[in-house]
Amino acid sequence: MTAGRAVGLLLGVVADGVFGDPRKRHPVAGFGALAQRLENLAYRDSKLPGAVYTGVLAGSAVAVGIAAERIGRRHPLLRVVTTATATWIALGGKSLAREGTSMGRELDAGDVDAARKRLPNLCGRDPQALDATALARATVESVAENTSDAVVAPLFWGAVFGVPGLLGYRAVNTMDAMVGHRSPRYRNFGWASAKLDDVVNFVPARAAAALTVAGAPVVGGSAQGAWHAWQRDAKAHPSPNAGRVEAAFAGALEIRLGGRTVYKHGVEERPVLGTGRSPDAGHVTRAVELSRVVGGLAGAAAAVLALFGRR
Repeated sequence: MTAGRAVGLLLGVVADGVFGDPRKRHPVAGFGALAQRLENLAYRDSKLPGAVYTGVLAGSAVAVGIAAERIGRRHPLLRVVTTATATWIALGGKSLAREGTSMGRELDAGDVDAARKRLPNLCGRDPQALDATALARATVESVAENTSDAVVAPLFWGAVFGVPGLLGYRAVNTMDAMVGHRSPRYRNFGWASAKLDDVVNFVPARAAAALTVAGAPVVGGSAQGAWHAWQRDAKAHPSPNAGRVEAAFAGALEIRLGGRTVYKHGVEERPVLGTGRSPDAGHVTRAVELSRVVGGLAGAAAAVLALFGRR
């Protein structure tokens, strides 16, 4: 049982690395469309309808995963296939690396307009208000946060709970991206989705920061800097999770992140993470390399956890 889960996780990691996200009819996109329809029906400017919305969608995803796990208990090969497929669906490592690499290339060429057009693929900031330095900072921060959200976290929950963990986590994270904003529309309705996302990312975010410390020397970064920035700066970040891995990335790359952050729903003054210079195109490229290293370490760690965790 545990061996099938471990093999399935590794195959899913390989599938994401080779193929990336499915180009057509991505199940996450289908889930997002379903979530949008339910939001249209259930939306009220209140926390209770938002909690029901969150519970129904997250519970449905977990139920599908449980059904898949039960079938796999009787057919070991099918268990491997379903775990691998769910892992491939849940991961977003290659897509993240592709977008980050393209941003680094456009910033290196001085094509700020192209970089502004690409930024919404990575985060929800207002790109028109950003210059080249701010675009590089936004990209590094997004690569760091999404390394945790789109790679480490699904692998962690897949290792612990198998297909239900993979699908349930992806559902929660997708809902947070859709309604977990601090905008006037979603401050109440999206509260439950945002809080649940904080809960399910608590352990993975810290695991991602630890893997960043471990992987920093592979890309010529500073493990000591990553550790110190994580321990010193992360607590001041408004997110209980994103600040951990962003601070670790800042220290690893010896750059300074944080500061004035412009979203469509308003402006936030973020704490400074790290003590180095402001990031540039080269740091964006190194952040993508570090993300790949952390993803590889996370895949290996998830397989070990799946194989030996219950023992």
